[in-house]
Amino acid sequence: MEHQRFIMINPDKCTGCRTCEMACSLYNEKECSPSLSRIRVVRNEAIGDSFPVGCALCSKPVCVEVCPTGANSIDPVMGTGIINEEICVGCKACVRACPFGAAGISYRTGKAFKCNLCNGDPQCVKHCPSNCLEYAPVELTVRHRRRALADDVISKLKGEG
Repeated sequence: MEHQRFIMINPDKCTGCRTCEMACSLYNEKECSPSLSRIRVVRNEAIGDSFPVGCALCSKPVCVEVCPTGANSIDPVMGTGIINEEICVGCKACVRACPFGAAGISYRTGKAFKCNLCNGDPQCVKHCPSNCLEYAPVELTVRHRRRALADDVISKLKGEG
């Protein structure tokens, strides 16, 4: 995982359109269904904000640790999640353990699923109309976060924020 990439989310750009969910489920399950999507848009109706939530690609994933059959693992090259449906028993241990709510259970198969980054071409990123999602190297996303934080602090110091 020398140049690991992951999906960076910029919630300020999310319009809540859920195109990411449709693109994900269509690519992975051949069906447009938010419940089969590996990325979910969480909407806060009270303030009108939406926020996409997906697999954080944890370095020590609890979803893998709690799997009683070993069906849940991490691809050593891509660093993405793998569910071996042949041995998954659908116990939902990974769903309960994920602190981000990123794992799911297919209503069609009864087996677990989680983000696999669409084999290196995440469809959610590709089809996001507001560019809220970015597929980038970890180093770049960290740099973007630092820049955004610095810009926010500078703005507040100048009395603009």
